[in-house]
Amino acid sequence: MQLQTSKPSFINASVYYNRKDWQKGYESQTKEFEYWIDDIEGEIPPELQGTLFRNGPGLLDINGNRLHHPFDGDGMICAIAFKNSRAYFRNRFVRTEGYLKEQKAGKIIYRGIFGTQKPGGWLANAFDTKIKNIANTNIIYWAGKLLALWEAAEPYRLDPYTLNTLGKEYLNGILQEGDAFAAHPRIDTSCDIDGGNPCLINFSVKTGISSTITIYEINATGKLLRKHAHSIPGFAFLHDMAITPNYCIFIQNPVSFNPLPFFLGWRAAAQCINFLPNQPTKIILIPRHNQQAVQILTTKPCFVFHHANAFEQGDEIILDSVCYDSFPTVEPNSDFREINFESLPAGQLWRFRCNLIDKSVQQEVLATRCCEFPSLHPDKVGRSYRYLYIGAAHQPSGNAPLQAVLKIDLQTRACQLWSAAPRGFIGEPLFVPRPGGCGEDDGWVLLLVYDAAMHRSDVVILDARDLNVQSRLHLKHHIPYGLHGSFCQEYFGPV
Repeated sequence: MQLQTSKPSFINASVYYNRKDWQKGYESQTKEFEYWIDDIEGEIPPELQGTLFRNGPGLLDINGNRLHHPFDGDGMICAIAFKNSRAYFRNRFVRTEGYLKEQKAGKIIYRGIFGTQKPGGWLANAFDTKIKNIANTNIIYWAGKLLALWEAAEPYRLDPYTLNTLGKEYLNGILQEGDAFAAHPRIDTSCDIDGGNPCLINFSVKTGISSTITIYEINATGKLLRKHAHSIPGFAFLHDMAITPNYCIFIQNPVSFNPLPFFLGWRAAAQCINFLPNQPTKIILIPRHNQQAVQILTTKPCFVFHHANAFEQGDEIILDSVCYDSFPTVEPNSDFREINFESLPAGQLWRFRCNLIDKSVQQEVLATRCCEFPSLHPDKVGRSYRYLYIGAAHQPSGNAPLQAVLKIDLQTRACQLWSAAPRGFIGEPLFVPRPGGCGEDDGWVLLLVYDAAMHRSDVVILDARDLNVQSRLHLKHHIPYGLHGSFCQEYFGPV
């Protein structure tokens, strides 16, 4: 691929990154703020109107007692509302039942899925299988409701203006108490079977010796259009889903789960997952709109958290995903802040060509640079597309923290890179189309950048056509590294 590098406002291309700089981005942010952002470089595009919502673990410790893994942290929502070239910032913790109890107790009282244990050793953790809904993975505004998502439980609903927690949300009876609703819904902006109207597609999974995947399709008023459940053999770690007009697509990673160390209090649940390098990865194709059978295709072993996109092309389904050589985990006696990046697998962007006739799968590496958190034009979700934006390492090879945004032209295979190195570290980039835009890349890329030099975070607005900085909004504080978010055209700031 050809690579062009745009000039960010600060970068020394000969310098890599400093581990201590990266570590500071994992300090808890205990305070909640609301203010107009006045410290701005450049100009906020006047056409950019709406609200950027971000979710992620805001607390990395409870009263000084560190969590073992950032994914166990309580969810904190950030909202940046844009109007008339101004921006208003607000952040609030999701007041889940578990958050309130631990804040009142001033200590860790729940085990975390990814490694956090209650104080007191294995005896204090043995046979305790209570799950704390941390609502920390994604945030979406759909059918007039702002929902904080965590894949193992029901959503929490928030007030979009204040971010105050309104309680658990069951989507007008679509969900029952304890039902899961995954953190990676997909929006089909023009659903063929629904007359071209938008439709939200999400899933839940119950897994063990076999697994049941339940698909939900919900229209823009919150009405359930379709619900269907499908059983597949084996344990299934399913974090994300891709869609096309006719299929929901999952990758069933080649892993096993031994629950005994979890029940005995020796390990957290995710630490009981073992990658099976001699087993194939399975691609699960579930029809969206008819009663055809589920198809399962196999390919070489890899591990996938996130999909970029999928689309249908003749007798093939094309699936683009971020793939790892194995399952990255944090061992019980280790500290995630001290991880050796070079010892862990790096995510790379792969393309799978799934032939529906002969059931074969062909693989191609689209980007060898370490990358994660893909984003594209919302109208291209589930359809053939040209441009992809993804968080990336500054260096072209090896594993490292995300410090850059990589734009990939999938038609010409040319790439552009914007980097915040050496002292900037990025979260998920999000493509936002320009109203009335004339091209697939006509819009902006919005992202939060942690600036270690100032120990604060910036909201950076890039021109999606060339990745040049349009505006850099300096917050008054830092935001810990987040996970996912969304943009809606409604403005939820002060009048």
